[in-house]
Amino acid sequence: QVQLQESGPGLVKPSQTLSLTCTVSGGSIATRYYYWSWIRQLPGKGLEWIGYITWSGSTYYNPSLKSRTSIPGDTSKNQFTTQLSSVTPEDTGVYDCARAHCRGWYQGGDRREYDYWGQETQVTVSS
Repeated sequence: QVQLQESGPGLVKPSQTLSLTCTVSGGSIATRYYYWSWIRQLPGKGLEWIGYITWSGSTYYNPSLKSRTSIPGDTSKNQFTTQLSSVTPEDTGVYDCARAHCRGWYQGGDRREYDYWGQETQVTVSS
């Protein structure tokens, strides 16, 4: 059974970098052919894909967030992290990590594309 456990602060100050880590157990982030994703849901809006890191370490980002996003992985710790820089209060929302198989991937905005999820984290951007 694959489990994803998120960790990181729930409160971030404006202009700082939001950093959340997802630790995976029961499976390796290097297993073909999975995408390890970060997703968020902002108040009153639908699911928004932030980006993912693949089993081979390649990364892909939502074009709207690409300039502010980085998703490094650490296979030795079986973790992957999202780093969103220059946050504003408009980045406040629920953040989650999840796994998707490349065959089931479309654009990342549908929960059905993912088979395992983290426990989600409420992140508030406020001074």
